[in-house]
Amino acid sequence: MPLSVTAEPSTHEHSETGESPETPRATYQRGLADATRDEAFWKARSRLVSNTRLACFAVLLGVGWVAFGTRTLDRAWIALPLLAFIALVVAHDRVLRHGARAIRVRRFFDDGLARLDDRWAGRGDTGDRYHDPQHPYAQDLDVFGTGSLFELLATTRTTAGGDRLASWLCNAAVPETIRERQAAVKELRPRLEMRLEMAIAGDEAGSATQQEALEAWASAPAAALSRAIFFLALAATVLSLAGLAAWVFTNSGPVPFVVALAIQGAFALSLRSRVRPVLSAAETPVGSLARTASLLACVESERFESPLLVRLRDELETTGRPPSGELEALRRLVDRRDARNNQFFAPIAAVLMWGTHAALALEAWRARCGPRLVVWIESAGEIEALCALASHAYDHPEDPFPEIVDAGPVFDGEALGHPLLPSERSVRNDLSLADRPQALVMSGSNMSGKSTMLRTVGCNTLLALAGAPVRARRLRVSPLRIAASIRIVDSLQDGQSHFMAEITRLRQVVEISRGAPPALFLLDEILHGTNSHDRRIGAEAVIQGLVENGALGIVTTHDLALTEIVPASVGRLANVHFEDHLEEGRMEFDYALREGVVEKSNALALMRSVGLDV
Repeated sequence: MPLSVTAEPSTHEHSETGESPETPRATYQRGLADATRDEAFWKARSRLVSNTRLACFAVLLGVGWVAFGTRTLDRAWIALPLLAFIALVVAHDRVLRHGARAIRVRRFFDDGLARLDDRWAGRGDTGDRYHDPQHPYAQDLDVFGTGSLFELLATTRTTAGGDRLASWLCNAAVPETIRERQAAVKELRPRLEMRLEMAIAGDEAGSATQQEALEAWASAPAAALSRAIFFLALAATVLSLAGLAAWVFTNSGPVPFVVALAIQGAFALSLRSRVRPVLSAAETPVGSLARTASLLACVESERFESPLLVRLRDELETTGRPPSGELEALRRLVDRRDARNNQFFAPIAAVLMWGTHAALALEAWRARCGPRLVVWIESAGEIEALCALASHAYDHPEDPFPEIVDAGPVFDGEALGHPLLPSERSVRNDLSLADRPQALVMSGSNMSGKSTMLRTVGCNTLLALAGAPVRARRLRVSPLRIAASIRIVDSLQDGQSHFMAEITRLRQVVEISRGAPPALFLLDEILHGTNSHDRRIGAEAVIQGLVENGALGIVTTHDLALTEIVPASVGRLANVHFEDHLEEGRMEFDYALREGVVEKSNALALMRSVGLDV
């Protein structure tokens, strides 16, 4: 049987009271309340310290005027308000950091509640940058965009994390990889504290361009700055400092210092052609690594058991020093390089040959860590993407992990629901595709749920093949290549009609079905842009070709003539339908999937309901 004739509304509803402390809602509510109190506390503390610092500054000005203006007070008294002011500046910076952390923590728990309350659409990362009109299903299944699957899942903040999650949603993995991800997600699911720390760590991610530039800098060929040059530069700087010390503390005069400075200047000038490119290349915004460093610091303190997480954790142990420490060292080197641009420090930088030493230190870091930088970034991104799936699994403990089978093709699901629909509005249906039947011809009236069912099957399949839990009671699925034609639009710029756009996509679907693994085709209102005669012949040929290629799939149609191809398919096709009924002048739908062909249409009733005289 292709399906079980049941329609089951989701029974998982979150109540505001009576929940056990272990539920995600209770945890998020408690965390939000605590974070809100912390935020209010640190805001009040910030105002207090700020006002105290202002008062201390006023006292400092008063003491300064009395001590230096009227000279009625010993100048030593100015040290007291000065030290107090400096202490308050340091304290205020600490208070601001605590306040910023409290704000990020509050947002973390508020975002969690928004996901549970279905308020998440439009407030997260939509992933529009990954939009590809030629992708075989991303646009049809709402993978990217406002209210998309990516926005629901994407708790990622780094470019690498977002890239990895988007790649998983757009490309099916092999069974062993899927099982490894499932094990990793299961291990990360209860680690709410770790995911919290990763979510609030560091600043927002840099752009993809910044990351690409940084990776190019790290992997570029080494500059011609040998270890001998390092020792010569150090000796030149020491010589200049010795000449300066002799001038200040002895009667040798400025001559030794001037001679040493001239030698150092000549040496620096000879290295200028090699030093300047190094300093210029390091202009790459290393600040974009701040979040990656913070993420790695969170991971470095964790111990894992699942093979994938163990492997990713081991990739971080490469230089004998934690990657977060290495990235922090790089940030300090870049800050040191930038210090020479300070107008007050520039004269001292010139005496110390600051730029040359900064270039040498940057090259030393690149030689030691450059080849590993890409690995660190990618490992952090993959762990962040796994944490995104783990957050989704934590938010929906009733959603099971699917069984991934090697033999196929097969799609066998019970109580399937659309993961983007609110639980209370989601009607569940069973659906099974394998050898008999391979495909379903789904008929039904307008608005009865055909397109939603296509997206339900497609979204759960791509969630399953990404390693995430699915919106179902149970799902068995083999590796499948999804190919969909649901949301097809014409193109005025390309001079392409709707029908031409549809048959172009159908050609792509057929080509995908010829490859491996088998395809899962989801075709909505196939060939509805042409006449009934051509639609029947063309649709039958396309469906038969897909089935002969070993593909599974669903085809929806309003043209009941297309349902007549099922009896001749020897069980490889089956008819199913959605139906509706008229209740007090309104169309009512139960969204229950039934066997057989729909027996009535609601088109005329819908036209009359909007005032058309038909």
